Amino acid sequence: MLFKLLVTLVKYFFLSNGWSVGRVWELGGLWNETAWRRKPQIDRLNICIWENGEKLWLYRVEDEILMVEVKPTESVESSSIGQVVLKRLITADQAIDLIGSNVES
Repeated sequence: MLFKLLVTLVKYFFLSNGWSVGRVWELGGLWNETAWRRKPQIDRLNICIWENGEKLWLYRVEDEILMVEVKPTESVESSSIGQVVLKRLITADQAIDLIGSNVES
């Protein structure tokens, strides 16, 4: 009997409280819900780190996602930063390293 092992690759990023996900890019450009027949899979995990006095939540995204636009929510819109595009998402190993180094400090 032959078994197929499905491996789902994922990427991660950290995002500060008061920021939300905006547009999402995949290989063909902006994520197209009609073509994919679904929204992109972006999940906030129940893991956070503290960096420079800010709480950063760990998010998991599916491998097809290349870039994510993040922007402040209305509660923090008074900041001078309007939006940011995260072009370099991290691997699970990199996320674990960041969490581990945050625990040590």
